[in-house]
Amino acid sequence: MKNVIRLTTIAAALLTLSMPVAAQTREGVMGELLKDVADLEKKVMALANAIPEPAYAWTPGPGVRSVGEVFQHIAADNYFMPVLLDKPAPKETGITKEYKTAAAFEKRPMKRPEVIAELEKSFKFLRSSMTSTTDKELAAPLDVFGQKSTARGLWITTATHLHEHLGQLIAYARSNKITPPWSK
Repeated sequence: MKNVIRLTTIAAALLTLSMPVAAQTREGVMGELLKDVADLEKKVMALANAIPEPAYAWTPGPGVRSVGEVFQHIAADNYFMPVLLDKPAPKETGITKEYKTAAAFEKRPMKRPEVIAELEKSFKFLRSSMTSTTDKELAAPLDVFGQKSTARGLWITTATHLHEHLGQLIAYARSNKITPPWSK
């Protein structure tokens, strides 16, 4: 009987360890935010890959970000928001707690393949930063752009910000006669 229990325990442990990390979900608000960001990433990346290079220069009007600039803005903020929680961005981005460094990153000249690669790296950094934030740290007070908040509030703002720009990119894509891949 002991052997059966021992084997069952080992089998259960191996099964859990063999599951993809995504299947080993985190509970609570961070778990929900991580699921939301994963869905946002999938859609942003699908649009980044569906929109052809010439359309990356398209803008709805003067003084409004182009398609490519919106993608670069998303990447910049995927690096910048975690920095506000003392999670240093990769050195090559040059992004610090000063917003002007994120704005400078956005303005870097990049072709479509570089933008897509940077989006992928930035989402990986964002997920890693979110995952490394403990539940206890979520309640930590924080001053963001002169407003009192918490780490939890910053992560909620991050997801909200991504939703805003996903909607913008959907409108941009449809204005260029591109159907979002998940809508086909």
